[in-house]
Amino acid sequence: MLMMMMMMKKKGLKPLTVVALLLVSVSGVVPPSKDDLIQISLQGGKYLNKQIENAINGVQEMKSVMEKSTEDHQRFLDTLEKTKHQKEEALRTAQEMETKLEQEEEVCNETMKTLWEECKPCLKNTCVKYYSRTCSTGSGLVGRQLEDVLNRTSPISIWINGEKIDVLEQEGRRQNREFKNLEDKYTVMADGVDSIFSDSMKVADHVHYNPPVFYIPRFFGSYIRHRRSIRSVFQNPFHGFQSLFAPMMGMGRNFFGSMDSMMDTDLIPDEDSNVNEDVVITKPFGNGRMTCREIRRNSAGCLKFRDECQKCKDIQHIDCSGKKPLEGPLKEELEDALALAERFTQQYNGLLKKFEEQMFNTSSILDLFNKQFGWVSSLANSTDSDDSIFHVLTVTCKDSEHKPDEEKAMEEESEETDVSVKLFDSSVMNITVPGDIPWSDPKFSEVVAQEALDRYKETAVVVK
Repeated sequence: MLMMMMMMKKKGLKPLTVVALLLVSVSGVVPPSKDDLIQISLQGGKYLNKQIENAINGVQEMKSVMEKSTEDHQRFLDTLEKTKHQKEEALRTAQEMETKLEQEEEVCNETMKTLWEECKPCLKNTCVKYYSRTCSTGSGLVGRQLEDVLNRTSPISIWINGEKIDVLEQEGRRQNREFKNLEDKYTVMADGVDSIFSDSMKVADHVHYNPPVFYIPRFFGSYIRHRRSIRSVFQNPFHGFQSLFAPMMGMGRNFFGSMDSMMDTDLIPDEDSNVNEDVVITKPFGNGRMTCREIRRNSAGCLKFRDECQKCKDIQHIDCSGKKPLEGPLKEELEDALALAERFTQQYNGLLKKFEEQMFNTSSILDLFNKQFGWVSSLANSTDSDDSIFHVLTVTCKDSEHKPDEEKAMEEESEETDVSVKLFDSSVMNITVPGDIPWSDPKFSEVVAQEALDRYKETAVVVK
């Protein structure tokens, strides 16, 4: 120290300047007293109180986003319920028309049955023949699947354009399961936000803070509307609310890309790898093209070969006591009802997909809020008083080693300062502060408090 004063005097520094520099030097080397530690803790506590208030405001905004989502969710439910009702009404009409057709068919049941038994093997052989000529493997599987389909199919149904009623009903059951799954996940998300908000308000009461009322910024409104912009921001999303919906994204099903969902599995996976899935079979479909994959997975598509078999064509024109069921108005009414049911089924699928995307986007925003501000809710059960949330336990200062060259010793920076602190209910943390920030500097307590808070957040941010 004496050497330092002599060097300063030699350089012509004024006495007051020398004293000031000495005080700064001493404060960076001499450890603080117990009272000093208390003061550093109080300063850090004030800084943390501001961070707590800021986090409470953030959770308030998070709640506003969820409330806006709840309004959109209710409108979605109303539209979904209306579409479901329209779909079910169309299906009921189709079932009535099908029943009437079957009643007319019963008059000539024996004749119809005889033609059908001769139609089925022709359909199978024709389909397998066309398939095997174009696709490399899988014809045996196609034949077995088609035989099973034909045994469960009504003779007149092969001449009804549109999806079969049982297929539409099966799709309806799948939609119900998907809807329930989405609703359950939405409820988990809403309850999670409510829990974080409720606990954060307890903290606000504890620190005597009244948060302002927030509204959704336009910034977040644009993210809710545009899925692509959201996904570009969250390349590595926080694993919280978004994890509820992320596994579902990209798993949407184009149900009507296939004729029969019951055939939508491969029984022989080994054959898949040898088949050119892109090969298109057009004959005898005309403009209605199908790939090898579609026929193999969906053997019901082979029903389109009906015009290739005379016995199948005879079914269409059979006369049952002066009535031709497949040439009367019932067939047209049935097809109209099926088309309507199919359209509403597709519309319902579109609504489910849209809702899923909206929840994915909203959950992204909620995760952003939770990651930045959700830690404050973990303080709800803290029993600490306002002035004891932050404790600086020890401050260890290290003096720089003397260099042979005394001139360089003046320019050498102090070594880092080791600090041990306790924040909220966490265990003791060891923090290192750059040596150019002495413990007497108000910035010192802020640096220590922020580093402690950052570490606390890593374990405190959870989805309730």
